[in-house]
Amino acid sequence: MHLSSIAPHPRVLHLTQPVDGGVARVVTDLVRAQLSDGLDVTVACPDSALTTKLRTLGARVRHWHATRSPGTSLVREVRHLAQVIDEVRPDLVHAHSAKAGLAGRLAVRGRIPTVFQPHAWSFEAVGGGTAALALMWERWGARWASRVLCVSEAERATGVDARIAGRWTVVPNGIDPEHFHPVAAGTVRARLAPLAGIPPAAPLAVCVGRLCRQKGQDVLLQAWETVVRRVPDARLVLVGDGPDRDRLREGAPESVVFVGAVADASSWYQAADLVVLPSRWEGMALAPLESMACGRPAVVTDVDGARESLPPSVAARCLVPPENPAALARAVTELLVDPLLRETLGNQGRRHVLSSHDVRHTAKAVSDVYRDLLGPWTATAPSAEHGRPLDTGRGAEANRTTQRVEPTEYRESIHS
Repeated sequence: MHLSSIAPHPRVLHLTQPVDGGVARVVTDLVRAQLSDGLDVTVACPDSALTTKLRTLGARVRHWHATRSPGTSLVREVRHLAQVIDEVRPDLVHAHSAKAGLAGRLAVRGRIPTVFQPHAWSFEAVGGGTAALALMWERWGARWASRVLCVSEAERATGVDARIAGRWTVVPNGIDPEHFHPVAAGTVRARLAPLAGIPPAAPLAVCVGRLCRQKGQDVLLQAWETVVRRVPDARLVLVGDGPDRDRLREGAPESVVFVGAVADASSWYQAADLVVLPSRWEGMALAPLESMACGRPAVVTDVDGARESLPPSVAARCLVPPENPAALARAVTELLVDPLLRETLGNQGRRHVLSSHDVRHTAKAVSDVYRDLLGPWTATAPSAEHGRPLDTGRGAEANRTTQRVEPTEYRESIHS
């Protein structure tokens, strides 16, 4: 196997751009678990709050200056990344999201086992000729991924339907149920300064996510006009920042509160009566899982991963078509006016997350993917030695390993 000459401590290099939102939380959770499991972990990403967090965990961080979207700087970014990879000498590269997946696979080109995790497909985020180019790249780039790691069966199906010839594994997203846990809403609201002046008993809907087209806050604001006609004292809190902030503020009524970006959204889930995520596309969003872990029901749009993230028993009330303000308003209104229904759905949601979306199961399943590509290793404290030269010819060996990988599904191990 690939690790025969370098066991027991495989070196893993995570590549990520973006460095915020759900992708950053997934990377952080994986790095924490992998360090605990004895892996030698480095992350290459732009300087950000994420880099500080990762260093606190004990990971090595290499600066990779990269924009969020592909552009004229791509060639330079790929060259820089190739230099980082040459210096780190990883046994496996794990590239997160479209931009890192593009640059990482161009830099490695199958010479090292490479896991690509889309976190939602790039061709769904754009339109016209740009979407066609993104799809063309994903079809071509799949040859340089030892495994395409999807966070939902729906995300994998979207890739298959798009004729991407990936070697697929599905590992649903997970969250930390000890961090995201139920607390009485009134207790939490009293501590949140942006809610000062709002009556404690006011029905409160919360949307956590980057303020951008993907997350659909513009659709939510259209729906909110109908909601407040039915529930006049209701309030909506938008947690997050992003390129659409100013435009959303301009069209928002006084019943909408903009909080901005927060380091930890758990208090906002706990303060909510209801959480809403009206996304246009996803792989499997974290916000509904975090909300349900806090015992709060989540109304979500029926995009990739949404149906899988909810308990089947709540889908009829909590799942709505994307870009449909009327359906969204009906679902939100129904729950805001029915406290007993919210409590029932919240309890069902937490039980579902505990059984199916615990981040510890997710991390174990990802480690199983690594072991499938690299072979077994001993889970002990990683060596202080890092970036040491590899034996010559390792690139060819890694490429042979990549070519003989077969698709494997890890649904069973996730729920074990």
